[in-house]
Amino acid sequence: MNSRNGLIFALLSAATFGVSGPFAKSLIESGWSPGGAVFARVAGGALVMMVIAVATQWPRLRQVGAHTRTVLLYGVFAISGVQLCFFNAVQHLSVGVALLLEYLAPIIVIGWVWITKGARPSVQTLLGAAVALIGAAVVIDVFGSAEISAVGVAWGLAAAACLAVYFVISERADGDLQPVVLAASGLTVSALVIGALGLVGILPLEFSASNAVVAEHSVSVWLPVAVLVLVSTVIAYLTGIAAITLLGPTIGSLVALTEVLCAVVAAWILVRESVTTLQAVGGAAIIAGLVLARLGQSAPKQIPADPMTNVMAEE
Repeated sequence: MNSRNGLIFALLSAATFGVSGPFAKSLIESGWSPGGAVFARVAGGALVMMVIAVATQWPRLRQVGAHTRTVLLYGVFAISGVQLCFFNAVQHLSVGVALLLEYLAPIIVIGWVWITKGARPSVQTLLGAAVALIGAAVVIDVFGSAEISAVGVAWGLAAAACLAVYFVISERADGDLQPVVLAASGLTVSALVIGALGLVGILPLEFSASNAVVAEHSVSVWLPVAVLVLVSTVIAYLTGIAAITLLGPTIGSLVALTEVLCAVVAAWILVRESVTTLQAVGGAAIIAGLVLARLGQSAPKQIPADPMTNVMAEE
């Protein structure tokens, strides 16, 4: 029963994280800047998650000061960095391609651990990394003639790098820093950072009251904002936390990869985006490679996640 419920929660978490890209893109296409979309999501998510944390984890919240470094790094890189880079990527690439590039983060982590700790990965892990990299090359059409935005690819890879920072931070996080508390405090830090960058003019925070187009229908701009905050942040994190509690990190990490598929389907339905057949093959190779690399790790500790994913310590 627990495994079945855990699987349901994990799939729901992947699906709710996966719709963030299409709804963010609808805001951007209606006149919002990527920074504005990110700020709306993290500020709204921080407010709701903080209410939940105060109601359920008040004693733990008072311990955040003992984990200042972890919370700051998490808020700046694992939340702000991932989302800003990803939302900039979807300005130039399809949501599916941008997310596939972001999900190269586990490969970056494998390389980082190898270089800094001398922990040579297993043959299975190296093979999985190679398959994933080949898949990425196919997705961005490195050897072909299709036009792929170099700027979009750069943003996608930057999102992967920021997500890789999350894995490193999570490995060092103390066990008494509860996921809900980390999510609430990290989102708050992220909102403050993005707000400050906007106030000094470094990061454009542009908003628009114009209607957004979702599934070829003109809707109030508040609809995509509400979905990003309540669905792709609050529900996504809470169901993810429940999933990792029931399934454990190893199985949870594999199920989390379905976020890519959910994002592609959501982009097709909501903003009429699709990937080519060749890119679909490359995407399948990336997922297969990540699964193989993950299984090759002797002691996986954290779940790979979305934009934002898996604070759930779970990203």
